[in-house]
Amino acid sequence: MTDTDSATIAHLTAREPVVTGAEMLASLVPPPQFSTASFDSYRSDDAFPSQAESKELLERFAGRGPAPKKSGFFGRGKKKEADLKPGVYLDGGFGVGKTHLLASIYHAMPARRKYFGSFIEYTALVGALGYKNTVDLLRGADLLCIDEFELDDPGDTMVMTRLLGELVASGTKLAATSNTPPNALGEGRFAAQDFLREIHAMSDSFETIRIDGVDFRQRALDGKAVAVSDAEYAAHIAGAVGTASDDLFIDVVRHLAKVHPSRYIRLIDGISLVGLRDVEVLTDQSEALRFVAFVDRVYDAQVPIIATGVSLDQVFAEEMLGGGYRKKYLRAISRLNALTHSAQLQSAS
Repeated sequence: MTDTDSATIAHLTAREPVVTGAEMLASLVPPPQFSTASFDSYRSDDAFPSQAESKELLERFAGRGPAPKKSGFFGRGKKKEADLKPGVYLDGGFGVGKTHLLASIYHAMPARRKYFGSFIEYTALVGALGYKNTVDLLRGADLLCIDEFELDDPGDTMVMTRLLGELVASGTKLAATSNTPPNALGEGRFAAQDFLREIHAMSDSFETIRIDGVDFRQRALDGKAVAVSDAEYAAHIAGAVGTASDDLFIDVVRHLAKVHPSRYIRLIDGISLVGLRDVEVLTDQSEALRFVAFVDRVYDAQVPIIATGVSLDQVFAEEMLGGGYRKKYLRAISRLNALTHSAQLQSAS
């Protein structure tokens, strides 16, 4: 790379993105990582039969599954197959492909109007447009996909449950995954009971589909995020293709408090590599949870991360990993491991 080809440097801390309601609605599509996700590209693990079984059921939900086999003469003697409920809930640990399957439903369903977004994106839409305007905009949609349905905030959960109830009444199909609520100690691999309890008014509308498995992001990794030296960091930033961000870790964490989580994705618009200098252990729960939300958006956009200081798999204090948000932190660590390894592969190519 010549001097004239050196990367453009940006600072996330200098960005204060503003997103309109119309832009929020237009952005309700699968993230780039899943823009071409399909049932065919979903690789089920033979060690966990529930993955292939779930895929088959979800294909039928999306209107693409095989026709039911007939039995007896002209189908006589065959029990009528139960109709699927208007909603499906994908229940499983992180890294088993729930979001891939959710995006596959979105792409496979022949719908005129369909939306795909994280829970936080839908609640942000309500916040920006108001409840009634949001209902009016989404009413008539054929499909609504909700990734990472948050069970942490009772107020937001009630708003979403009410919204989904109105949409189902108008014929909208629903597909969702969720996170474990804060009082569910341990990893909380499966959260169906928590999910159905929290959305009790809508629970009868959801078919629960349990997906077993191990975190696919860890299958080819050594379980550690990559931390580099200052010299290696500088070389990565200078050699990045496109625009690399370069910020002190703690400055980014504090800046996140000034930006609504629904706008985190805009912080990394046009960024090809996220650079974080002098990573340190987070001990404040609010800061840690904001960083988790930021990591989710970086992972969705598949932007590699290069970092110095504390290894990012050690960024959350031990007491946090033993608390109620354990599952969120472990998912973030899994994604940070993958993103820092991705930066190494990008540099080697």
